[in-house]
Amino acid sequence: MTNLRLPYWTLSPDAYQGLSATKKALEKSTLGKELIDLVWLRMSQINGCSFCLEMHAKSLRAGGVPDAKLDSLAGWRVSERFTERERAVLAWTEALTHVDRTHAPDEDFEPLKAHFSDVDIADLCFAIALMSAFNRLAIGMRQ
Repeated sequence: MTNLRLPYWTLSPDAYQGLSATKKALEKSTLGKELIDLVWLRMSQINGCSFCLEMHAKSLRAGGVPDAKLDSLAGWRVSERFTERERAVLAWTEALTHVDRTHAPDEDFEPLKAHFSDVDIADLCFAIALMSAFNRLAIGMRQ
């Protein structure tokens, strides 16, 4: 295990509070904790953030998500364990996580409209942006 480089949350408390405020706002989202945690777990798999992987897998397990579903998350496209709603969210999550390559294509955005309101889609984008920030902080600072 690598030692923590810097305690960013105490060194930049105002910035950290901003991220925390976004997290609190998302707790009120109609997306629900399970779906947001699923997004965050998938993003953390892609970004390689072990701290976040452990945290979100633990949260999902505590919420009753079966281990088999969590074990197949990286292969969600070929797994039968995910609903169409979840598939739409996971495709958009991957599109935004890899935005440098994907440029957030319409074919990943359009399916969201069948399952979510505009507010939900905005919340999803904030959830993805927030976890992107947290992953980069945790990886960069070796949390």
